[in-house]
Amino acid sequence: MATQGERRAETRRRLLTAAAELFAERGVDGTSIDAIAERADRTSGAVYDHFGGKDGVLIALLDTWVEELGLVIGAELSTATTLAERLAVLWRNVSEPVVGGDRWISLELELWAHAARNPDAREHLVRRYRGAWKGIVELAGRSGDASPEVGPAVIGVLLGLELMRRVDPASVTDELAVAALVGVVAGTSRPDLDPQTTGATAR
Repeated sequence: MATQGERRAETRRRLLTAAAELFAERGVDGTSIDAIAERADRTSGAVYDHFGGKDGVLIALLDTWVEELGLVIGAELSTATTLAERLAVLWRNVSEPVVGGDRWISLELELWAHAARNPDAREHLVRRYRGAWKGIVELAGRSGDASPEVGPAVIGVLLGLELMRRVDPASVTDELAVAALVGVVAGTSRPDLDPQTTGATAR
């Protein structure tokens, strides 16, 4: 007989699976708590109990995938010896993720759109990305000095390239993506790229 902890874990798993399917089919705004519960063969109360609401489901789902993806990327990075190889690992796990499949980037975009309208979701998204940015700085720093700006720059280009690849797959080859990411790291690591010396102005 399953323990209470095992039953709760199974309910959580079923709810997350149902939410992933429905979010992919209908989008976050088009999915209700009741629909998630029905798909998971659970009650709406179970959704609130485990996640507090639909925002909590979305965030928990993405956080679970990001955590699993981090383990995959970490294992692959352990055998990469050059900056290009390390950035190729990042690109491969965004363009062809083994965790979450194509749903991952779609739900990431759903969270972005939702965060633009919801301060609480935006705060969570900022915290999560700051953690990812630190990881990028550490990765890039293995090849020399890396500035803090390399984190958001690499993540921004990485996701932008994946979006463009989805629109027109032939336009973004693996070689182009890795070359672009290497260029971003090189550019943001140059000490002469100061706003005062490049003519850029702060917003």
